[in-house]
Amino acid sequence: MNNEVLNVLGAPLVPCSYDPLTGFHRDGCCNTDEHDQGRHVICAKVTQDFLEFSFKKGNDLITPRPEYRFVGLKAGDRWCLCALRWKEAFDAGCAPHVVLESTHIKALDYVTLDQLQSHAVV
Repeated sequence: MNNEVLNVLGAPLVPCSYDPLTGFHRDGCCNTDEHDQGRHVICAKVTQDFLEFSFKKGNDLITPRPEYRFVGLKAGDRWCLCALRWKEAFDAGCAPHVVLESTHIKALDYVTLDQLQSHAVV
């Protein structure tokens, strides 16, 4: 049996970022499991607009939180985002770009491949 984790393109999942270290498991990948209630499965290249949007929605991704091994994000950083937060930003017109190769196939439970491709990093 093949237990390989796939991305939204059906290929093996590629790491999103080691600096800053991202992922629900802080392993650099947008892996998920039953403990990841937020489904941190979309690898995004965050923008200032998105960071401000997220902050206004009550999720401060800017301020460092060392107790959670979180350094704080700045525009241009790659980060595994919660699928529904990305969808919310997409609907509001401020979704960040997506790294398809590093976005977990489970993202397709929340958004369409067309939506993700429309914001793909080129």
